[in-house]
Amino acid sequence: MSIHEKAAQAFTQEKLDELFPLERSDDFFDALYGDPAEGAYDIRLVFRAAEAKTLHFAFELHQRPGKCLACNLTYGLPQVFSRHPLLNLKGLAEALGGLVGWSAEELHFQLGRTEELASDLHLIPLRIQH
Repeated sequence: MSIHEKAAQAFTQEKLDELFPLERSDDFFDALYGDPAEGAYDIRLVFRAAEAKTLHFAFELHQRPGKCLACNLTYGLPQVFSRHPLLNLKGLAEALGGLVGWSAEELHFQLGRTEELASDLHLIPLRIQH
């Protein structure tokens, strides 16, 4: 089975929501600000593409009602995300790689720069390489 077929079967939105539940957004803002209601966006993991040795995902940042996503400092988030223990990107990358049969010892992951798709939707690319 090709990596494209494996990825299509493994990375359903339902599975990604299970691995990175929407509730983690509230937990993240509770840890940062002491109040989940202070968060300006919800974080959702989405699958974008698969190549022979690379999986492409993104964290979508969806503006919450009554909040301003563009007013927040989303451009510094890749560094925050990469170090935040609650988000556990290393563990997430290992779990995602494991779904297509990649061993944790051979994985490398990297976050890209924040991209503004719209004023109410930003994304942070996540690349996992084997």
